[in-house]
Amino acid sequence: MVFSSSTFLIVFLPVSIVLYYVIGEVITKSTAVKNFILLLASLLFYAWGEPVYIVLMLISILFNFVAGKDIDKAKASGDTRKAKTAFIIAIVFNLAVLGFFKYFGFLVENINALFHIELQIPQLALPIGISFYTFQIMSYIIDLYRGNTEVQNRIIPFALYISLFPQLIAGPIVKYKDVALQLETRKETLHKFSDGMLRFTVGLSKKLLLANTLGAVYTTIQASGAKNTSVLGAWLGIICYTLQIYFDFSGYSDMAIGLGKVFGFEFCENFNYPYIASSVTDFWRRWHISLSTWFKEYVYIPLGGNRCKTPRVIFNLMVVWLLTGLWHGAAWNFIIWGVYYGVLLIIEKYVLGKVLKFIPGFIKHLVTLILVIIGWVFFSAPTLSEAVAYLGAMFGQGAGFAGGNAKYLLATNIITVIIGIIAATPLYKAVIRRMQPKTVSILKMVVFPLLFLLCIVFMISETYNPFLYFRF
Repeated sequence: MVFSSSTFLIVFLPVSIVLYYVIGEVITKSTAVKNFILLLASLLFYAWGEPVYIVLMLISILFNFVAGKDIDKAKASGDTRKAKTAFIIAIVFNLAVLGFFKYFGFLVENINALFHIELQIPQLALPIGISFYTFQIMSYIIDLYRGNTEVQNRIIPFALYISLFPQLIAGPIVKYKDVALQLETRKETLHKFSDGMLRFTVGLSKKLLLANTLGAVYTTIQASGAKNTSVLGAWLGIICYTLQIYFDFSGYSDMAIGLGKVFGFEFCENFNYPYIASSVTDFWRRWHISLSTWFKEYVYIPLGGNRCKTPRVIFNLMVVWLLTGLWHGAAWNFIIWGVYYGVLLIIEKYVLGKVLKFIPGFIKHLVTLILVIIGWVFFSAPTLSEAVAYLGAMFGQGAGFAGGNAKYLLATNIITVIIGIIAATPLYKAVIRRMQPKTVSILKMVVFPLLFLLCIVFMISETYNPFLYFRF
């Protein structure tokens, strides 16, 4: 089930809200009851698309719940060796589950290619959202072992933390210590509910009105093949993809954060206008913030961070970015994408250094944007060879400079591209800040219902409705 489906919008969400507030708030006024209702809704949400893998999730929940209690009990008794053993077993278990479903086929495929053998490659469907909820589980286990959070002794709140449907499928990645208190006690208000629904509508609009429309352009261009794509077509396609993946993923994050507010939760922000970044470092402070924060806190800093000598810092950065690439997918193009950003960040830190301060802001922004766009070629292509071919088309190795099909696609989609570019900046927020509060309130009452109705129309009439980050 996806947020941008009629089943979710017309049936699942309204029923979940009614049950949550009528039974949990009006009748019982119990957080425990609310948690139970949300847990049932979340498990149903996941089982709707993954009926088999709901068993895997339940096993992960039960195993890590017990592991957490074992770690806490061992620490409380002063048995550090037992606590460390339980910690290692839990981490190995979670990584093994993730590795088996996400990377085992990729490993066998490369062994076959390297040794010229024909081992059978397992055809396993990737459990939706496994990378996200595995990282959430590990944040609990690691923080518990470090003493940065309290053990959860009740299975319902723990299971809800892992399976909570607003951010289960594509984040943001929520650390347990950030929501531990909210799982025990939280306050729903009309203001928070209203803000949540407005935020959800913004995200839904990003997804259905912008991401899907722009994505269809890229899909059309990509389907024609790099050899048949002109320079104009290749650049138009990857610019549309650049906007698509932002509106797709940030739109999902907006919807997740909005739904969290509806049920009384406060989730971390996941995007901060990444395409206005003035450096690659700045870009990654703004893009998928929860993932960057996770790798920094649980990988980069434990490796030594930037407190080491230069060679070690470079090693730490490359490890983090190799893992970042692998986290996104079991394919060489994702690995290259991760290494690409690792190299760029090292160049910025150790080669360009203070020189960046003297480069005009517009130039820094333009160069950063071009580098990011090139990075999306590796990310979006099905294979590494197709990524290289597409890059070739972008730089003149395709079908000339401007084919007729590219001109047609540009002419028919230029307005959407311009709207997308503007919407990817904080310009509209600056305009709103200059308005009178009364004017803003009236606009909200008029614009948001219209946006929601328009989304419904698009949802019913369009068949192209992917969520790009579902495959991670």
